Amino acid sequence: MILPKRLKKGDTIGVVAPSGHLREVNIDDVEKSLIERGYKVKMYESCYSVDRGYLSGNDELRARDLQDAFEDENIDAVFCIRGGYGAARLLDLIDFDIIKNNPKIFLGLSDITALHIAFNQKCDLVTYHGPVGRRFVDMDEYTEQSVFKNISTDCAINFENPKCEEIITLYDGKCQGEIVGGNLSLINTSLGTEYEINTKDKILFIEETSEYVYNVDKMINHLHMSGKFEDCKGIIFGDFDNCRKVRDEDWSVEEIVNEIAQRYKKPTIYNLQSGHCLPVGTIPMGAMCYLDATNKTVRFDYSNC
Repeated sequence: MILPKRLKKGDTIGVVAPSGHLREVNIDDVEKSLIERGYKVKMYESCYSVDRGYLSGNDELRARDLQDAFEDENIDAVFCIRGGYGAARLLDLIDFDIIKNNPKIFLGLSDITALHIAFNQKCDLVTYHGPVGRRFVDMDEYTEQSVFKNISTDCAINFENPKCEEIITLYDGKCQGEIVGGNLSLINTSLGTEYEINTKDKILFIEETSEYVYNVDKMINHLHMSGKFEDCKGIIFGDFDNCRKVRDEDWSVEEIVNEIAQRYKKPTIYNLQSGHCLPVGTIPMGAMCYLDATNKTVRFDYSNC
């Protein structure tokens, strides 16, 4: 795997919008927040565009901005301004040789999972499952330390939850492998396509947001039937923000993922705080991961890059 050049103060961050358009905060505040942290910033046209009411401009514009940010030698890192929907629509428009030949820090989560999987598998690039650009406005200390530690250093990193959140062991054991995955809905969307996630001998990370629990069950079962749990070495279930029951008697998310852990008997943990939660921890997708489910520890190592 290719480890992109580390980010340092004074470097230039290109902010792109491969998915939905920004609604929650002012775009100028996103740019200002990064400048105040000591970086130069280039905001791409897609950040200011809207198409269909839910996309940041048309597919061609969003794909062009993404490729231009990687190809521009003056850009040191590429941050996605938000998730939403639309990243998977770009996959057939991207020249992956441009990404592979110009490796850079690539940061985002949620719908950006489609790009993480593709960049990991087609470009051999370590990417970063972490806060989207809008989160840099009024960012909490935990989130900030986690993301900048990951993109600014090449030493091994221990993932630690916020103090108020406990990592839960679902099945004991230790394993190691490249960490892959991201948002459950997007992982499922990849199945049966050229961009299908490969979990063979990997550690599979999964998070989700705003789904009814029975939909989580349905998507987890789809991964089961497609052999993704059979192939992987271990499983990390992250945050399942606002995943709610329809009726009180419905199973909880923890019960659903615990069923998978007991079925496959591989090192498995739950409630790693990465996903749509706040604070949110950053994960280097494609990096070597050491999972000790018994002792509830997760470590990322770049020595294989």
